[in-house]
Amino acid sequence: MILYSTNKKAPKVNLAEALIQGQAPDKGLYMPETVPTLSPLDFEQLHGQPYPAIAAHILGKYCRGTFSPDLVRALSDDAYNFDVPLEPVFENRYVMRLDQGPTASFKDFAARMMARMFGALHRDSDQQLIILTATSGDTGSAVANAFYKIPNVQVLVLFPIEEVSERQRKQMTTLGHNISTAALNGKFDHCQALVKKAFADPTLKHIHLTSANSINIGRLLPQSVYYIYAYSQLAKNNEPVIFSIPSGNFGNMMGALLAKKMGLPVKKIIVATNENDEVPVYFKTHIYKKIEPSRVCISNAMNVGHPSNLARVIDLYGGHIDENGTIHSQPDMEKMKQDIRAIGITDDQTRKTIREAWNTHRLLLEPHGAVGWAGLEQYCRESPDPHTPKISVETAHPAKFPDEIEKLLYFTPQVPKSMDGLDQKEESYQKLDHDYSLLHEFIIKRYEQ
Repeated sequence: MILYSTNKKAPKVNLAEALIQGQAPDKGLYMPETVPTLSPLDFEQLHGQPYPAIAAHILGKYCRGTFSPDLVRALSDDAYNFDVPLEPVFENRYVMRLDQGPTASFKDFAARMMARMFGALHRDSDQQLIILTATSGDTGSAVANAFYKIPNVQVLVLFPIEEVSERQRKQMTTLGHNISTAALNGKFDHCQALVKKAFADPTLKHIHLTSANSINIGRLLPQSVYYIYAYSQLAKNNEPVIFSIPSGNFGNMMGALLAKKMGLPVKKIIVATNENDEVPVYFKTHIYKKIEPSRVCISNAMNVGHPSNLARVIDLYGGHIDENGTIHSQPDMEKMKQDIRAIGITDDQTRKTIREAWNTHRLLLEPHGAVGWAGLEQYCRESPDPHTPKISVETAHPAKFPDEIEKLLYFTPQVPKSMDGLDQKEESYQKLDHDYSLLHEFIIKRYEQ
């Protein structure tokens, strides 16, 4: 597979190079030059198959020339050793619970496969690789857990100190070993901007930095798999489906677009944001304006005022937006609107959805999943369609956000086994102001060999 940068100024690379580099040298994001297609026979073969088998089939199409089919299957079996429930709710509406992994977040799906790919590529190397990543909540914990004790790999996670839940933070800060964390006195967008600046800094080239954020193609490709999995379990006779996806940095929804590009029969992708609604506004006005600073919402992992993966979305539809949010050429907006419905959900709507979903359907949602469900409900009111399967994505376990659940539903959600004992573990993390010189100094002191 050959990949190019969305900024079109960097050399093309193969998959292994794109994985290790993370961000392209011109600050663009890597995209596959040719997206492999799935035939009707592929879908017939995948129908009812377990998740690891489907992951191996899909990812194997991208990994030719980099990883053997047998290795991809072995990595998939090792990464996906947990359930992926599709919970029926009512009238052909389902919730896909991506919260059963080791950190109870959908980020486990991409992070665990990516870590295993890195391990396979770096197994015989004597060079230390430094993974630098920013998180608004779940990415950091998933990446930290996925790369924990991977040989020759160090991880540094930046997170906004005031905008992650206590349990999200502890999943990152209690590991130690090859995992380091830094709490930034700022917002997720500040964390993300510092990470991007570090990647482009020539004075850090000798440190061998790479990313595990959704800017890395290794995060994007596995995120396409669970949409194909849901289709293979629920759809019949090549009928199209509808997905509703709570969206912050847009890696998750870009995975759905990639699956659609591969041939997945998708009638509509509902992109549900919180009050950081720069993308829904862009769909209405055709004018893109970042939200600076990003708005603080209870769905904290989605508090993103300028989604990195918007560059890939716009590129897929023939346009170009750079890393600063400047649109140099507009995408095919008519085609985008045919495929995507972008909806902004307020905190009040999120809370109301959590209450109504539980009281009406005994459907337990946390704030992020509630944004996705609220987006689906709004779409169904606008475009009634009782026959098409509709799948809303639940991205985190409700136990990661006990305060909101307790306030709204008056009970404490049961903690999954993966989080047993977490509250009693000791934390260790560095505190930094959002000043690049401080991050630069920190990286040099900790990782310069």
